[in-house]
Amino acid sequence: MASEQLSIDSIVGVADGFSAKRTAEIVGISYRQLDYWARTDLVKPTSPAAGSGSRRTYSYKNLLELKAVKHLLDAGIKLESVRNVFGYLRDQLDQDPTEVNLVIQGDAVMIQSGEQIIDLLRHGQGVLNVLPLAGVQSEVNARIVELYPEMDMAAVATHPGRIAQ
Repeated sequence: MASEQLSIDSIVGVADGFSAKRTAEIVGISYRQLDYWARTDLVKPTSPAAGSGSRRTYSYKNLLELKAVKHLLDAGIKLESVRNVFGYLRDQLDQDPTEVNLVIQGDAVMIQSGEQIIDLLRHGQGVLNVLPLAGVQSEVNARIVELYPEMDMAAVATHPGRIAQ
């Protein structure tokens, strides 16, 4: 079966996001992890399930958030600490988690805000490693192209919330 490049019109017109199965595959996590993170509001799907038979869908931005969560967990940060980081970013700093650079040292996570580094979990920690979320975006894009070569990444970038199922 030959793959054909999806046009921007077909991507925009078909659906609003990635299915949970595709999302888990692209991010590199299990469906069970994704389901748990959605049920516990770690990363809220663009379209949450609304009862029996309905399906969650995830936006491109959700993919970036989920990949950032996975990176933090892979770096040894505990899930509860990751929840605290994302909650603090959203609630206290009013920051979009996909638009910041996180600084990681051991189990400490900080954010650089201007010239100041804010410790999201504790105070007074030094800096060892920076996780620029632009790198997360590149990883997600590469994985989408690898798994779904028929997707037009230019269309995804132009209309990140509207992707074919």
